[in-house]
Amino acid sequence: MIITRTPYRISFFGGGTDYHTYYEEHGGDVLSATINHYNYISCRYLPPFHSEYRNRIAWKILEYPDNIEHIQHNAIREALKYYNITQGVEISNQCDLPARSGLGSSSCFCAGLIQSIFALKGEMITKYGLAKETIKLERQILQENGGIQDQIAASYGGLNHIHINQNSSFSVNPVVISEKRKTAFNDRLMLFFTGISRTSSDIAEKQVKNTKDKTAQLIRMQQMVSEACHILTSESEDLDDFGRMLHETWMLKKSLTDKISNSLIDEIYQAGIDNGALGGKILGAGGGGFILFYAPQEKQHDIKKSLRNLIHVPFKFDDQGCQIIYYSPKQYHPSTYEKRDYIHMQNQTQEIKLKP
Repeated sequence: MIITRTPYRISFFGGGTDYHTYYEEHGGDVLSATINHYNYISCRYLPPFHSEYRNRIAWKILEYPDNIEHIQHNAIREALKYYNITQGVEISNQCDLPARSGLGSSSCFCAGLIQSIFALKGEMITKYGLAKETIKLERQILQENGGIQDQIAASYGGLNHIHINQNSSFSVNPVVISEKRKTAFNDRLMLFFTGISRTSSDIAEKQVKNTKDKTAQLIRMQQMVSEACHILTSESEDLDDFGRMLHETWMLKKSLTDKISNSLIDEIYQAGIDNGALGGKILGAGGGGFILFYAPQEKQHDIKKSLRNLIHVPFKFDDQGCQIIYYSPKQYHPSTYEKRDYIHMQNQTQEIKLKP
């Protein structure tokens, strides 16, 4: 059995500059942090004694496909095909937080899946390699719209300034901040679930098309990354300016497409501001999911009260990134699968037929 744990991420600044339609011309910059809520993948070669099924895939549904081609989960099916896994497998997914909610959950899943497949094959992969492979799976193989920051954040973990070059290479630069200031920063952040799940690829598709028309906004959003990093790392800067900048970037983000916000999100955001938040934003592509607020601690009770119909999710920063937390592989010779046929039921009597 192999178990991977991959943290969800919060993106503060620079979202949208990680889309290829922007960074291939201007480069991209993102400031993000991973948090202590996780996606877990457990994976193993299925023992040949389970002759009633060849594969077992557990996500929101439970699948028993005889053939990899018949797996309904797109990412699992295509990853197993791409990495040439021919033996029967059992894969299970568990999540701390809901999918399609703006926390990079699909990239968390894909990074954890790829990490577990490499481990299953007895191979190691670097954080850079894992990020590149996850980007390839989501953007090239699955042909999903979106950027490349989530795959990088999930692979590396931590509070980072991610710089993306025009040729799609990237660097991950940890934000060097004192533990005291980092704790003070963490304590001013509030995370709420709006109750709306959405498919980010659909929202991202329109943003990709609008990139050239929104270049000025994206350039400003990119500039804010270095400004926000300076606020965090300089002890002489007012930390609350970070919250005020979040408000500015949210106003810019809303202008990118009409799919990013809606009347419910605007109402939630305004309630947070009216009760003391200095700024905030919908996370991820927009349209729903989680909303982040920056608020002084003395204002947080009032914000929670005003948003009592929403789920408040406390969190701490995570510095580990995608990692294997349990590794105990067992190998089964492929011939055991070749010899095995499947159960046939006749008159409630079970027969197991073996090929000669």
